[in-house]
Amino acid sequence: MDNTAATRQTAHEYVDRLEGRDWPGLAGLLTDDVVYEMPQTRERIRGRDAFLRFTIDYPGDWHLRVRRLVADDRMAALWLDVRVGAEQLDACVWIEVSHSGLISRIVDYWPAPYDPPPGREHLTERW
Repeated sequence: MDNTAATRQTAHEYVDRLEGRDWPGLAGLLTDDVVYEMPQTRERIRGRDAFLRFTIDYPGDWHLRVRRLVADDRMAALWLDVRVGAEQLDACVWIEVSHSGLISRIVDYWPAPYDPPPGREHLTERW
């Protein structure tokens, strides 16, 4: 398997193991010193054990589904459909894979919808 296919598979497995609450399986995908970041809250978690504890303790009945995945040799970008109860959210996740094939960095972006500023209605179309 080439590196791009391996990175792609690792990214899919990451989401599958989160969705399945397969904590030992998730741990097996991560480097010991994995770094997890959420830019919107400016939070960073260092290390596999801390990331697993954060994820295991995350509140709510959340579910993940991959909408789109793009990958190259060492990075993957995922667009996720996230459900928390009846609420639907979009998330963008960037995953970096080390030379060992394990995930070394995860960056979660949780874009929130907002109304655009006035003055560009003549250029745009809303959906």
